Amino acid sequence: MKIHIVLDNIRSVFNVGSIFRSADGAGYVEKIYLCGITTPIDNPKLEKTALGATEMIKSEHYDTTQEALEEIEDLGIPIYSIEIGENAENFQKIKYPNEIAIIFGHEKRGISEEIINKYCDKEIMIPMRGMKESLNVANCATAILYEITRNAD
Repeated sequence: MKIHIVLDNIRSVFNVGSIFRSADGAGYVEKIYLCGITTPIDNPKLEKTALGATEMIKSEHYDTTQEALEEIEDLGIPIYSIEIGENAENFQKIKYPNEIAIIFGHEKRGISEEIINKYCDKEIMIPMRGMKESLNVANCATAILYEITRNAD
């Protein structure tokens, strides 16, 4: 199993650090694509939540999310977006491919329709049973990564 994580304009350096930690914990993450305003790994604040995980997971910063997604598309890797929408499927009811790229979007704006329509093979979501519409992006990433890898061993 191979997982590629695309962080589409994540504004909080602490969320990015938490995602690195979860990626290391869940395993199977090949690379984290840090896109747009998402912090590069040389940000000193990143270490407060990453606690060394930036050394464990390969990453690269891209000026735009589209640039990263085109690279992933060229590799033939299916791209799934984590987004709330009428076409989104419950993340626990998906049969995940052996290699996958997953996009996590901006904390308030999510992933743009343009990116979803042009690059995404599937939209998935975590069902919310309370009053809020979504989880914090780092918490969402943890749940998704552990679901994808649940039957990997």
